[in-house]
Amino acid sequence: MNFNNIFKNLPEVESPTEKRLSFNIKLKWTIILLVSFFVLANISLYGLAENALTRFEYLAIILGTEFGSIISLGIGPIVMASIILQLLVGSKILDIDMTTEEGKKYFSGLQKLTILFFIVFESVIYVLMRGLQAEPGLEWIVIFQLMLGGLLIMFMDEISHKWGFGSGVSLFIAAGVGWRLFTGLFQFLGPEKTFQLSGKIPVLIVSIMTADTTGALKALSAIIATAVIFLVVVWAQSLKVEIPLSFDRLRGYGIKWPLAFFYASNIPVILTAALVANLQLFGGTLQNFLGRPTILGNFVQGQPVSGLAFWIGSTNLVENAITGSLRGVFLLQGISHILFYVVFATIFSVFWVKTSGMDAQSQARNILSSRLQIPGFRKDERILESVLNRYIMPLTVMGGAAVGLLAAVADLTGTIVGGTALLLGIMIIFQFYQNIAQQHAIDMHPALKKFMQ
Repeated sequence: MNFNNIFKNLPEVESPTEKRLSFNIKLKWTIILLVSFFVLANISLYGLAENALTRFEYLAIILGTEFGSIISLGIGPIVMASIILQLLVGSKILDIDMTTEEGKKYFSGLQKLTILFFIVFESVIYVLMRGLQAEPGLEWIVIFQLMLGGLLIMFMDEISHKWGFGSGVSLFIAAGVGWRLFTGLFQFLGPEKTFQLSGKIPVLIVSIMTADTTGALKALSAIIATAVIFLVVVWAQSLKVEIPLSFDRLRGYGIKWPLAFFYASNIPVILTAALVANLQLFGGTLQNFLGRPTILGNFVQGQPVSGLAFWIGSTNLVENAITGSLRGVFLLQGISHILFYVVFATIFSVFWVKTSGMDAQSQARNILSSRLQIPGFRKDERILESVLNRYIMPLTVMGGAAVGLLAAVADLTGTIVGGTALLLGIMIIFQFYQNIAQQHAIDMHPALKKFMQ
């Protein structure tokens, strides 16, 4: 089968004709996408039966969605397609040359085709396996709505890539994290929209006033854990290695090329967290369908209590210690959770760098095409590649392991919106800030420019 003919006929968002979009255009489309995201997140699925949707709260943050809404699939199909293709390309099962334009186009088309498959697959699985239970006779109507929402998210992600400030996947995760962080701090409404102090700050104040030591410590520990993770992540984002480069035709002039410690950025932890979320979600729906636990885990009220989903999941160890309910099994779970995140974040970091044009060979080619070179070394692509390999691969491995460790520790310390989600939100916002500051320092509004500085 000639996939190229299929790829050419896949629907896509038209690219801008301008070579470089202005700040105002990108801002306009980003705001439109954010407003659309929040509107879609509040459109409930027609025909959905009474579901215990609170059990999906953590998954909803990681997948950038609101379960029970038309966009219940969230970024799940996009991320799962990326995970599978990266594994296939990284292991050379799929031999695609990502250094050529033709190879990149082929990979992009294959990725979109895989996303469409997962939109259909996950929509059917969610409903028929009663992860999202529909009213009798309305199953296919709910499935159609889920597929429609999945397509909307896919095209919104493409719009964000071409017309906005970057990845729509990152944008939707950051939006969900910011929304839940604010409500987690200041919420005063309960699940039934009745008055109930559930935000950490109101709970802390009331607990102090009523001399509720346990309640105050639980709220305070979550606030402190959130603040500490925020500061550590912002500090770690500033770590970098600077490689001096000089212009080959302008002697005496040079620049420093920074390589961030988190070289693959937040991508490894997004993929790892999405893998955990999808395994837990699939395990829960499979148990509902079969009526018994599986190797993926035994789920009670949506929470894994045994099996693979339990051992790769996390428990708030700090809160358990405060309430006196800390047990040895939770400590073992914490260790396995950390190991899983560190190992898989490292693996995804390496695969991402190799498949996204960030490897030493691609970077050496980019440097030479920009008429730059490393002082003291001959202007040869192979020599430049060997020099860059001393920095890029160690940073890829160490940065991936470090971001996985940070995410796992944040999960175990009980931050307000879940450690992994908070880490993703901070890194995504910081990354958007850096990109905007670098690319639009000239054409943004003076007031915004002053704020960005």
